[in-house]
Amino acid sequence: MTTMVATLSPKAARPLGYRLAGAFLVLVVVAAVCAPLVAPYEPDGVDFAATLAPMSPEHLLGADQSGRDLFTRVLYGARTSLIGPLALLAIASVLGVALGTLAAWHRGWVDAVVSRLTDVMYAFPGLLFVVLVVAVFGNGMTTAVVALGLAYTPTIARYTRSVALGECGKPYIDAYRVQGMGGFAICVRHLVPNMARSIVGYLVVLFGEGLMSLATLSFLGFGAQPPSSDWGLMVKEGQPAIVQGAFLPVLVPGAAIALVVVSFNVIGVRLADRMGVRGT
Repeated sequence: MTTMVATLSPKAARPLGYRLAGAFLVLVVVAAVCAPLVAPYEPDGVDFAATLAPMSPEHLLGADQSGRDLFTRVLYGARTSLIGPLALLAIASVLGVALGTLAAWHRGWVDAVVSRLTDVMYAFPGLLFVVLVVAVFGNGMTTAVVALGLAYTPTIARYTRSVALGECGKPYIDAYRVQGMGGFAICVRHLVPNMARSIVGYLVVLFGEGLMSLATLSFLGFGAQPPSSDWGLMVKEGQPAIVQGAFLPVLVPGAAIALVVVSFNVIGVRLADRMGVRGT
């Protein structure tokens, strides 16, 4: 009798939730890029005849208090809602990875100073820090992104330090030192690239948190400003409609935020599990 040994392909081995989350995020990105081609209306097109219109062939997801099409605004809002977290994580990554790598490489008093700085930042509520920055430099998405980037820096710095400490103990680091390569060159050309896979998985998880933070700032009036179609701002603008029994102006952008955040968390957790620190 012949025994058949079945092996699962990488695609088949992936959990259904992971594939659904990935497909949804791809759809959201494509919709954001193609918004001018897909959207049936202008994002700021006011039509008082369609005020708080329900779902219909003319307005697939309904309309808000000003008669603006919610489907169109969600498509355009995906742009700022996705680019904002990407920008703040880019700022936080540059600063955090540099600080974490510096602390792990030099250790001693350098590590102590960086650790105390991150402890101070952790003791100071991140949202309060952002509000103080916004109070000094004014409202706006740019200010909110930069402030949140600074607020996320200690988190990434601490994670990078923990990964770098383990990586610095590997034999290839000593091998490059014996060859006469300087510390800066080793960190830039070998240490940081070898940590990249672990850091990327961690950043994907933080992306959802960053999106929520920016949406919260926009909801509070510190982030995106009208007439932006940012999802957090849409939730704020849709609140008065609840009194009139219309929930779509809040439900549609709120559901978009929730689905994107959950999808990024599903993808990020799996990537964090699969992307270990790569040795050389």
